Amino acid sequence: MLESTATTTLPAPASMEVVYQFPDALAHVPSFYCPGCTHGIAHRLLAEAIDELHLRERTILVAPVGCAVFAYKYFNVDGCVAAHGRAPAMATGIKRVLSDNIVITYQGDGDLASIGAAEILHAAQRGERITTIFINNAIYGMTGGQMAPTSLSGQHTTSSPFGRDVALTGTPLHMSELLAQLDGSAYIVRRSLHNPANIRKAKKAIVAALQAQAAGLGFSMVELLSSCPTNWGMTPEAALKWIETEMLPIFPIGDFKVIDEVQALGNDADND
Repeated sequence: MLESTATTTLPAPASMEVVYQFPDALAHVPSFYCPGCTHGIAHRLLAEAIDELHLRERTILVAPVGCAVFAYKYFNVDGCVAAHGRAPAMATGIKRVLSDNIVITYQGDGDLASIGAAEILHAAQRGERITTIFINNAIYGMTGGQMAPTSLSGQHTTSSPFGRDVALTGTPLHMSELLAQLDGSAYIVRRSLHNPANIRKAKKAIVAALQAQAAGLGFSMVELLSSCPTNWGMTPEAALKWIETEMLPIFPIGDFKVIDEVQALGNDADND
């Protein structure tokens, strides 16, 4: 039987709308975070916000000591590493010298709320025009799962194996509520990364915080409730549920300070 030499012309594919693409501000490198860790989600949201606001070429990221110590490797922006807890101090110096740049610190709860508590407190009080992304997973992640300032009452950690005893160590420190009281704070909010709806709201909050800095409106911080399945001793799915059932009642999502000038920028991070 002779084979047909006729060719079939296929219809041209319909144009497709791009609904997601890899952020330019995020580097194409392997992630070294533990499975289920939400640092990766926070990185993606920050990179998307930087891209959408066209800030990549003038962004400087200050990485901390902790799980995010290599944050500068994950982003296609200029970056540096600060001593433990000193990211706000380094960011202050960079911003004052390079005032047209967008300067971001990315810090965990041990770095920001423990050894770095004085640094973040005074940076906010001075109204330094920097933005902080605060990852609150209620534990020290990189160093072995010790109790952090944000660990919950009764929470089991490697340094509180019988649960956090508030009679000895006090109650969890609420950094957003604390910094919201300071005159120099312009935008202080808390969001969560435990489900898609809250992740979308977290993205909008990061955009708003960067807009506040770009407008020169003072200190801005977005606190993100995050999971640490490895040190919590949970599956990734159980860890996300733990944020919802255990962390949210102690660390409620909300806007703790949004000055009128930030509101006037027209980006309400809670509106979908």
